[in-house]
Amino acid sequence: MTSLDASRTSPPLVDTSVLAALDDDTPAATTREAFRALNIELGERLAGHFERHRDADFVVRHRAEVIGTLLARSWALFGLDGGPHALLAVGGFGRGELHPHSDVDIAILLGGSLEEAFRERLERWLTFLWDIGLEVGHSVRSPQESATQAAHDLTIATNLMEARLIAGAAAPYAEMQRLTSGDALWPADAFFSAKLTEQQRRHAKFNDAFGQLEPDVKASPGGLRDIQTISWVANRHFRNADLRGLAEHGFLTEDEYRTLIEGRDFLWQIRCALHFAAGRRVDRLLFDHQRGVARALGYSGEGNTPVEAFMRRYYRTVRELASLNDMLLGLFEEAILEDPEAARTVPLNRRFNVRNDAIEVRYPGVFRRHPQALLEVFLLMQQNPEIKGVRASTIRLIREHLDLIDERFRQDIRSRSLFLEILRQPRRIAHELMRMHRYGVLGAYLPPFARVAGLMQFDLFHIYTVDEHSLFLVRNLRRFSFPRSDEDCPAHCRSALERVPKLDLLYVAGLFHDIAKGRQGDHSVLGAEDAVAFCTAHGFSNYDTHLVAWLVRNHLLMSATAQRKDIYDPTVIAEFAREVGDQVHLDYLYLLTVADIRATNPELWTSWKASLLGELYVATRRLMHRRPDTAVEVDERVAAQRAEARDLIRTRLLHLPPSRLQRFWDSLGDDYFVRHRADEIAWHAEIAFGASDDELPVVATRAVPSRGCTAVFVYARDGDALFALTTAALDRLQLDIQDARIMTTAAGYTLDTYMVLEREGGGAVDENARLDEIARRVRATLCGEAPAAPSAPLGSRRKLRHFHIPTEVHFARDEHRRSVMEVIATDQPGLLSRIGEALEQCDVTLIEARIATFGERVEDFFYIADRHGRPYTDAAAQARLRGLIVEALA
Repeated sequence: MTSLDASRTSPPLVDTSVLAALDDDTPAATTREAFRALNIELGERLAGHFERHRDADFVVRHRAEVIGTLLARSWALFGLDGGPHALLAVGGFGRGELHPHSDVDIAILLGGSLEEAFRERLERWLTFLWDIGLEVGHSVRSPQESATQAAHDLTIATNLMEARLIAGAAAPYAEMQRLTSGDALWPADAFFSAKLTEQQRRHAKFNDAFGQLEPDVKASPGGLRDIQTISWVANRHFRNADLRGLAEHGFLTEDEYRTLIEGRDFLWQIRCALHFAAGRRVDRLLFDHQRGVARALGYSGEGNTPVEAFMRRYYRTVRELASLNDMLLGLFEEAILEDPEAARTVPLNRRFNVRNDAIEVRYPGVFRRHPQALLEVFLLMQQNPEIKGVRASTIRLIREHLDLIDERFRQDIRSRSLFLEILRQPRRIAHELMRMHRYGVLGAYLPPFARVAGLMQFDLFHIYTVDEHSLFLVRNLRRFSFPRSDEDCPAHCRSALERVPKLDLLYVAGLFHDIAKGRQGDHSVLGAEDAVAFCTAHGFSNYDTHLVAWLVRNHLLMSATAQRKDIYDPTVIAEFAREVGDQVHLDYLYLLTVADIRATNPELWTSWKASLLGELYVATRRLMHRRPDTAVEVDERVAAQRAEARDLIRTRLLHLPPSRLQRFWDSLGDDYFVRHRADEIAWHAEIAFGASDDELPVVATRAVPSRGCTAVFVYARDGDALFALTTAALDRLQLDIQDARIMTTAAGYTLDTYMVLEREGGGAVDENARLDEIARRVRATLCGEAPAAPSAPLGSRRKLRHFHIPTEVHFARDEHRRSVMEVIATDQPGLLSRIGEALEQCDVTLIEARIATFGERVEDFFYIADRHGRPYTDAAAQARLRGLIVEALA
């Protein structure tokens, strides 16, 4: 028997008997080459075997067996055998498991003093092991030193638990076992508590999320380390029990044991494929390897289908393993840490008790007799905040009775009432929904939700699986009510939340907004149909049903408007207000949109995006409070902006001649005042009036806290390649452009404003030294005093290499009959600069740019005209521009 399962008998891949012919008289070089050749042959044959059979179990165990033989034989050849010292395999090697490029961990256990002659032979032997291609981790200690170290280091203690003798004397090994086994060192309760804390800290590093884009097969929640943790605790508690032994002790059912072994074997397959593909030890499923691993494991199909199917199986596997880990560690806690005589048991109702702050069933047949108790248990936890968790024995019963949640159960009014009660509780809604999902109850009750479990999209925009993203969205909605920090409740969310009449409608919309992902058709429309079915079945009013369906159908409307349209254009606001309809729909949609973006990818929620959504929300709310079907007229807005800007100029004691200011503003046209705020208009006037023609170009910077970004203003004579040069300079400064507004006066001056964020971290620039650096280097580029080429790709953009979105260029006309060019492409350094160069070559005037990046996908909008300011509508000219952009971004 192996440490985890029965060995699979397979013929040996390499013949180690050739090593027997080597002796002390064999030349050192010959010995070294013989061992090296055998190690290389082993790697090649294991790779071939895995490619043909995908049998990771054989690969892992056979490599451990052969490497053990190499070590034992070389130990003897170097004259290390026959003395008082021992050679041990530790860690995974000690368990008889070695992945293709895993380190070979060994311990030299001293049975007496370390003689100088032995030390010299030992050093030559360790060098020899590296020379033949083994990456060795080693320690040299006496049994007493090992015990002392293990007493203070849990990792050492764990490694020694799995140690086995490879060569040398048995006495020091036996002494080490005596000193470190049983309760002599790390008693079962202390060992369990330390391992549980260790796992919790490890999970926290991964945000306790299973759906990370590039998960660690070994260390992520539900990974191999979680299975090993179960084995280690079992070993300590039951004295050398493995997973099979857990089943024999009644801690595992046969189904649970099979799930653990099948999950472990799948993860072993992935890890072996990773090692073979990379030619080194790799435990993270990086984008670099995901496609190759999917192919190696037999997934086929067009486009991203293979990798998405493979990753979906991975996510479902680790979720199931994590759930089992949670339950089994709970069982250990009850068996190891609890004192039955000191247990506090308080009856909760006829079906449940609270035992030591955890809820448990009062008798094993509760769920069979009262199926609705499968939902009631979560409601009771919400209603009784003193309950800290679910007893492991009850978790097991929940898992074993999921088959009771069938169509009859779902149609039962008692089930529907309980589920709605869970959504309407004042506390722990998201927490218990996540627990329901972890135990399999949520997917059983909502079959459409089960269909998106583990569903991922092979891109950089969605970093969580659809099911996790939806639950994080609900969690974000809850945090608007109970914020842990100011970041949990962005501006306007609190006031919108106070006006929302029914919060449960928001939670239902959150659960259903992406529920149709992965199906053929528009997921928003299909999801709305699912939402209608749910609301109708659960007795929602027609109004509430239509509201939830509208939210699901339009959950992308607000973010698309804010990021792709000019929200300072009254026409855009009026159109958005017509689509939304009223204040109630606006409040619901704003809250759902903010929570959705923040749950998609934490890096996507920037201060700039928060500002855009907030401004769109406020502008729409103001319009709705005006007369019905009226909008702010352009003349009215221009006059108001000019008046407010004049007041700001007076307040700042800026002595700008009124008549000159009037002429300057008249030369800009109404669009300038529509697209800029009053404080920007005053700032621009201050910069422009303070500069002579000899000082141009002038570049000014300032932090804009109210918009969460940094403004870079360029005032210059209009000239060739100004946009291309400026964007190249900003790219070299590691700044991401969020928005660009290009204005040219009738006198031939340009006033260009760029809103930027730091590429690293996504924050605004607020340090004076950095602001000065930006202004200085942009001006140097515009004056030809600094390189104009965009920056080379950074290591942080490694992931972009694995995604290719064919460049698309589309032309259209907006509400004002302006020409709009949309560019869809793969994000890359210098993208805007290259587009600017193409515009320059085609004599195209850029009026405004709206920049939107979704992971690796760019969807930028450029408002353009010909050199005479007319719409850019000539088909031949459009085709030429399209060709240049496609070529530049290839």
